[in-house]
Amino acid sequence: MTSTMLLFLVLFIVLCLSHPSFQMLLLPLTHTLSHAQFNNTHHLLKSTSARSTARFRRQLSLPLSPGSDYTLSFNLGRQAQPITLYMDTGSDLVWFPCAPFECILCEGKPNEPNASPPANITRSVAVSCKSLACSAAHNLAPSSDLCAMARCPLESIETSDCASFKCPPFYYAYGDGSLVARLYRDSLSLSSLSLRNFTFGCAHTALAEPTGVAGFGRGLLSLPAQLATLSPQLGNRFSYCLVSHSFDSERVRKSSPLILGRYEEKEKEKINGGEMVEFVYTPMLENPKHPYFYIVSLIGMSVGKKNIPAPEMLRRVNHRGDGGVVVDSGTTFTMLPETFYNSIVDEFDRRVVRVNQRAHQIEEKTGLAPCYYLNAVAEVPVMTLRFAGGNSSVVLPRKNYFYEFLDGSDETKGKKRVGCLMLMNGGDERELSGGPGATLGNYQQQGFEVVYDLVEKRVGFAKRHCASLWDRLNRDKN
Repeated sequence: MTSTMLLFLVLFIVLCLSHPSFQMLLLPLTHTLSHAQFNNTHHLLKSTSARSTARFRRQLSLPLSPGSDYTLSFNLGRQAQPITLYMDTGSDLVWFPCAPFECILCEGKPNEPNASPPANITRSVAVSCKSLACSAAHNLAPSSDLCAMARCPLESIETSDCASFKCPPFYYAYGDGSLVARLYRDSLSLSSLSLRNFTFGCAHTALAEPTGVAGFGRGLLSLPAQLATLSPQLGNRFSYCLVSHSFDSERVRKSSPLILGRYEEKEKEKINGGEMVEFVYTPMLENPKHPYFYIVSLIGMSVGKKNIPAPEMLRRVNHRGDGGVVVDSGTTFTMLPETFYNSIVDEFDRRVVRVNQRAHQIEEKTGLAPCYYLNAVAEVPVMTLRFAGGNSSVVLPRKNYFYEFLDGSDETKGKKRVGCLMLMNGGDERELSGGPGATLGNYQQQGFEVVYDLVEKRVGFAKRHCASLWDRLNRDKN
């Protein structure tokens, strides 16, 4: 080999190492409102606000429910029937019901209408008690203890010869339900990507949990973590762009893009009169008690030109795991600690109530406040989230925090136009121990591409036309 050829080879290797080739996998997220049944707008809003409150105050991942959340589908092994699960950044396990399946206290509980039947896992391989996955499912318990639970003989434990013994069942609890599952491995197909030896939880028994969840949190068993190991060409990053719906079942028939990996812009998307798309990033905070959460620091919020500083508990996480704001795809409405929430509401109400009457009856029916009977033109102040990091402010579109609808409860007077603030009171700060101080819900994330960059440990936001992004990425992919 000549010196010139050797030089070109070295340059080629350096370029390849310094510019890794990442691929992109595009999947559709389906909003459950597109096929959920609700009696009226009041019923839908009351159900959604109650669930957002319950999920937040328990500081645990709560099972998701039709009308407020997003699902994705994949194929397992040789099964022809796709498996549909809720997509949830607030938990770290991929699990689903397996045949035979018994769900206790599930009568009358809302279920995903397109939910898959219990999966047949007769050809799946049970995970060993010695594996790291088994240890992760059992809260990082030592493999020796797990193999003892699996009844591996003492002499085999001492010689580390228990690989043939199955990982024992584990208990996984949510805020209002739970399940017992075993770990298995099988091939998993996501669109054009096939992953061998994907690890999942198989539940034969659940309490009030009829539908499975695809955990996208930071744990070892989450879908992004396994993708980073089994398909490293995707890198360690994912994003989604939730199509704005405003509880309109017709609008959410459009797919919201879930983007696994990195993609290059082939054409710049222009918004707001020609402004280029730009991400603002804020660092992820570590939480020692809930390491799977995506926690960020909120410095404050602005209502119009009025800046309202966030309490100290929303700016950082202490050694007990208290504080910060969790970015959660599985909670609908943003939850804020009471004193901070009241400061925002007071400023908002001071500006809006000047020309609009408070609608207290609507507040009782929907669980939201404040609500107003709107005049012809409703003047609503702009709201801005101010995160930690340089230039990390996110201006919310009006429809992301103020929902307008027609109220027809009084048939004698006809329908009235009503508007409600879509932020919620998370409760007294003194009671918010053992977890995040606030939650950024998916309703406030609509119309943004939200990037979870696990290499740089940061979360990014960019305003997008999400339906157009789906169409364009699909076109570029093909």
